[in-house]
Amino acid sequence: MFVDQVRIFVKAGAGGDGACSFRREKYVPRGGPDGGDGGHGGNIIVAASRQLTTLLDLRYQQHYTAKSGGRGEGSNRHGKTAPDVVIKVPVGTIVYDDETGQQLTDLTQDGQSHVVALGGRGGRGNSHFATSTNRVPTHFEHGTPGEERWLRLELKLLADVGLVGFPNAGKSTFVAAVSAARPKIADYPFTTLTPNLGVVSWDDDRSFVIADIPGLIEGAHEGKGLGFQFLRHIERTLFLLHLIDISEWAGEDPIMSFEVMRKELEAYNAALVRKPFAVVGTKVDIKGDGTRLAALRAYCRGRQIRFFPVSAVTREGLTGLIQFVGKQIDTMRMRCETSS
Repeated sequence: MFVDQVRIFVKAGAGGDGACSFRREKYVPRGGPDGGDGGHGGNIIVAASRQLTTLLDLRYQQHYTAKSGGRGEGSNRHGKTAPDVVIKVPVGTIVYDDETGQQLTDLTQDGQSHVVALGGRGGRGNSHFATSTNRVPTHFEHGTPGEERWLRLELKLLADVGLVGFPNAGKSTFVAAVSAARPKIADYPFTTLTPNLGVVSWDDDRSFVIADIPGLIEGAHEGKGLGFQFLRHIERTLFLLHLIDISEWAGEDPIMSFEVMRKELEAYNAALVRKPFAVVGTKVDIKGDGTRLAALRAYCRGRQIRFFPVSAVTREGLTGLIQFVGKQIDTMRMRCETSS
């Protein structure tokens, strides 16, 4: 099961109390205060791991509590600091404070971590309060409580290229043809129920990652269909491919399909339509008389949009498309590295 949004409750450990104690030793007169400090409470830490691909585990365990620090003891012995609780999440997870909506961290690298609830500080023992005028202090500090809060975790897949299209546009077949991914493929709409990732190799040692999301339909930005709830997974992509069915059996007009997709993306997030993109006409092996293909080609040429007719079944046009996308991704990666 693919889960990309969860709510969890985290509570860090409280700090241990400091001790009130006095040194008592044979033949040592005027023994002074020797109360030790309390230990610190455990933190709650969220850490990214490439071994995970979903937030499913956090759906079944929603409460995470760290232990409190130990109490201080005599002879200046400090209380034990409690261990941290580490919550593993997939790379690409964003953590929000559920009450305020504030983004706490965006974990985009393997091993990256962030303290989401800070453990309490241990209290000081009475040995800290001895002065020249108060040699027998009885004062000590209590440990402070640990932080607690409800968090909202949202997973956004990390991919270079996002595939956008209507149901049955051939996205899953395309992913299977250009990568080792094996998404579900069938001749009915909405066969893709969860996002799929595929690694595409090109030019010997180069590669890029594509993300296939469930098909969009008109009104997706209002919550219709399945694609809307997964559009967040193409927000991080560098490049978009609009896949449009130009076969003789397609029900929608190809130009209308493209314009509807662009409107839905803009309604969801205007930044998506500002991303570089190309249009891919799929299923050219069953294009019929080619009327739909010609109309879409002319539309794209008139608007200076790169257009690629392909067939994932016969592999017609795939090599040129992959080479083009690979070069685009390399260029954009270099720009990102230069700007950073």
